[in-house]
Amino acid sequence: MSNKGQARDRLSGLKLSASAFLIQLNQTTTCREFFKLLRDEACRRLDAELASVFLLDQARQELWFPLKEDGQILRMDARLGIAGHCLSTGKPLNIQDVQSDDRFFSGIDLHTKRRTRTLLAIPLQLPTGEIFGVFEAVNKKGGTFTAKDERIAQAFVDEVSIALQKKQQMQQLEQEREHLEAENAKLWQEVEGRFSTKNLIGNSLPMQRLVRVIDQIRDSSVDVLITGENGTGKELVAKAIHYGSPRARENFVAINCAALPESLIESELFGIGRGTATGVEARMGKFEQAHKGTLFLDEIGDLGRKAQAKVLRVLQERVVEPVGERKQIPINIRVVAATNTNLEEAIKKGTFREDLYYRLKVVHIHTPALREIPADIPLLANYFLDQQCQDIGKPRKKISPAAMRRLVEYHWPGNMRELSNEMKRLVVMVRGATINEEALDLTIKKQAPHSTMMSEGYGGKSLPEILGEVEEQLIKDALIACQFNQVRTAEQLGISRQGLIKKINRYHIHVKELRDEVYKSL
Repeated sequence: MSNKGQARDRLSGLKLSASAFLIQLNQTTTCREFFKLLRDEACRRLDAELASVFLLDQARQELWFPLKEDGQILRMDARLGIAGHCLSTGKPLNIQDVQSDDRFFSGIDLHTKRRTRTLLAIPLQLPTGEIFGVFEAVNKKGGTFTAKDERIAQAFVDEVSIALQKKQQMQQLEQEREHLEAENAKLWQEVEGRFSTKNLIGNSLPMQRLVRVIDQIRDSSVDVLITGENGTGKELVAKAIHYGSPRARENFVAINCAALPESLIESELFGIGRGTATGVEARMGKFEQAHKGTLFLDEIGDLGRKAQAKVLRVLQERVVEPVGERKQIPINIRVVAATNTNLEEAIKKGTFREDLYYRLKVVHIHTPALREIPADIPLLANYFLDQQCQDIGKPRKKISPAAMRRLVEYHWPGNMRELSNEMKRLVVMVRGATINEEALDLTIKKQAPHSTMMSEGYGGKSLPEILGEVEEQLIKDALIACQFNQVRTAEQLGISRQGLIKKINRYHIHVKELRDEVYKSL
């Protein structure tokens, strides 16, 4: 065979080898396999110790290596190093003595724990002319990279550039997905933290009992009935139940039964079929929206008898039938209902179904009125105050002892909602760092200490007797709230520890017996 024929056969063999390499490269399933195959083939063709690819992140203007080393992705400023120079000029670089080249970025050697002697850098370029990274071959075995090596490297880069760009796009999509997943996880942590039981502020015995019940039902999906006055945080409790449960990542759907007219409540709860009335489009009801999650029925006591019957059927059969349709839709929900109405009285009057009451009341939680937990008022007041200062962007304020006493003595008909609004008003109105008694709302300042108690069982007693009983109860509540730590109790009450001890002795408070009683009840 002639020399020309032999050369032609060798060329044909190289093309077949390159073709087989590209097929194998495109068939790799993982990023690690792809870049390992690329590195091994480049090292084989160029007789180099190492070969690598740095891709350009346009948004961050960084060059990055697609494989993790020591658990991290190697990234560097796209302007740095020999790779950065190659990227900016768009021209190949063949460096015979890397360590003496001012452009060399030594951080790469520190990261890879190698010593770079010689280096060949080729820009990664698409047919459109766009440069999307840099190929590098490091340390030619037995010498330096030649002009022939440059041609081989350029041919290799041209051969793999399209596959590399596809891999870059896939990697960027994967990184964006991981970033979104991380952001999503972070947001969920914030949401779950915001509505966790830790944000049900209070150390009093009623609050401890409430949190204990929520914790006990954490892993279950039992239905819950929450009772309590307006403004006592019933929806916060419902959210704490939901976000502390296995349903936390599913929908929390809330509906105020008192806010909708009787004619609309059924379609809102159960949905409505298309064409049920002229111009009506199909609409999913709250029960169906809450599938796999939690449905919060606020003010359930205001639900009409007809709607009550349908809610009872849904709770019993766990299927919902949209208005105007005959199809039944299976649902998997937890129902948390809340009311400020005395449902037992409503049952006696015939306005609320007894069977629905007991269906909802699998677990019963009562949210205490603020006047029932006076020891928690300082904690709540400071919490709302700090929250409002942060929201409005004002420096933190503090409440004077005299003003705090007034807050504790006030009966708070609007409960925590009223206290939160008062703190918001004070943050806006008070310019100084301390909130004094004079800055409080006139209604709070005029309120006689626990005057409502006088009409509830203090008739015939003198003012000192009434105040003494109130003070004794406040001390007991504070001891419980501070877990019987007398230093903290004294600080919360705004008195010295010796002053606290004198008052404990004066009112004959048996601390040990009180502690035993509390712990037995938990």
